[in-house]
Amino acid sequence: MSELPRYLKIGRTDNVAVALADLAAGESPAVDGAAVTLREPVGRGHKFALRPIRAGEAVVKYDMPIGHATADIPPGSFVHTHNLRTNLSGELEYAYRPLPPSPLPEAEKGRTFLGYRRADGTVGIRNDLWIIPTVGCVNKLAENLARDFERQNGTRCCAFPHPYGCSQLGGDHEMTANLLAALVKHPNAGGVLVVALGCENNTLESFRERLGSYDETRVRFLKAQDDGSEYEQGLAHLSELAENAKRFRREAVPVSELKVGLKCGGSDGLSGITANPLIGRFSDLLIAAGGTTVLTEVPEMFGAETLLFNRCRDEETFRRAAAMVNGFKDYFIRHNQVVYENPSPGNKAGGISTLEEKSLGCTQKGGTSQVTDVLDYGEALHTPGLNLLTGPGNDMVAVTVLAAAGAQLVLFSTGRGTPFGGPVPTVKISTNTELAERKPNWIDFDAGRLVKGHGTLDELGLELFDYVVRLASGEVEARNETHGYREIAIFKDGVTL
Repeated sequence: MSELPRYLKIGRTDNVAVALADLAAGESPAVDGAAVTLREPVGRGHKFALRPIRAGEAVVKYDMPIGHATADIPPGSFVHTHNLRTNLSGELEYAYRPLPPSPLPEAEKGRTFLGYRRADGTVGIRNDLWIIPTVGCVNKLAENLARDFERQNGTRCCAFPHPYGCSQLGGDHEMTANLLAALVKHPNAGGVLVVALGCENNTLESFRERLGSYDETRVRFLKAQDDGSEYEQGLAHLSELAENAKRFRREAVPVSELKVGLKCGGSDGLSGITANPLIGRFSDLLIAAGGTTVLTEVPEMFGAETLLFNRCRDEETFRRAAAMVNGFKDYFIRHNQVVYENPSPGNKAGGISTLEEKSLGCTQKGGTSQVTDVLDYGEALHTPGLNLLTGPGNDMVAVTVLAAAGAQLVLFSTGRGTPFGGPVPTVKISTNTELAERKPNWIDFDAGRLVKGHGTLDELGLELFDYVVRLASGEVEARNETHGYREIAIFKDGVTL
């Protein structure tokens, strides 16, 4: 068996390479036929200079600048936050420079999964009971009902507490109410109990109107301030919902009806080499079959946004994508925060130095497909293909808004690991094999095999596609489902973005 690579130059024009294993000072990696002697240790996922980089010169990775050198960097030097700084600033004027669509991989004709067809035509991949509080005051009631009903009946029942629904103003209140309404209508729920207090701003009456048309056999309402025991009434509603949910049966559904969210959290230096390109390959495979994927975390597009903009299918889509990015930059400016939102301490420890570097890795989750639509926070998916969705980088908020948009599951790449899961199956894809081995109770799929010589991107892309079809069909569960890690979080801001 050939020796596994210990370092990688990703782009042809890159002036840094990435360590795929811990490298010691004095090692002499041969890159592009020339040996570079390391001046200091370089940890896995971190970068070292391939040639002299002058102070002020661009540091290039993925064939794109990831910032500029703040001092002269000799060849073989460790490149990180001590000698590299972002180039990002405020809002920009963007020009639409469309690229011809990239060829998609060949789709598997006639591929199906086993899903639950709802009365409104949407398709769910689970048939659980959900409890949605309209206001944080009834969180514990919702949680007690879910816990006790599940224990007594063996039916999976999930409550999704949150602290909002009252004392919010304007667009802030609208975002909360719209997101909760979208979750109530999510097809993964076989039945939903909406629990209100009775005196909150998000009144049960206004919330019903916000829902519009809905399947009355799948949704029940409980106002805790009404006469009688709210607990007993809640259990009775759940019993009716569980009985009604039994009428749904899994049936063969084309994979074109899958809607999959794309997310990363706790990234490291391998995220843009293993897990994110793998998710991108899955996205292209699903879109080639007529399906839908959706990418959010707008701040983690900063520095790589033009790669997405130039893939927009038309100028109107480009215009909305540019407005989305500049709108989020304005959000930072309004709150007196720097636009580049430095990577987290965990990101930095894993080898990511600037937001541009993180973004260039993150956006690879979108594969090579055209961008077909741009959605506001809380808006539902309605266009097949790759969608962009307004949302922050926060893991819980981003996965929640992906679910609210209609994603039946989320593919979540991680280099640091997290047990978190959203309301829908949240599939954790590790960037490195060591994490998958260390946290098998968190990780569903190991993308680190790509640098271990255990499969190509094409091979693992098809394997991940097969896994998603089996998960959608109920043959397997995501780890977050098995362990009951299911939460929501709602974005809070005074102005709708």
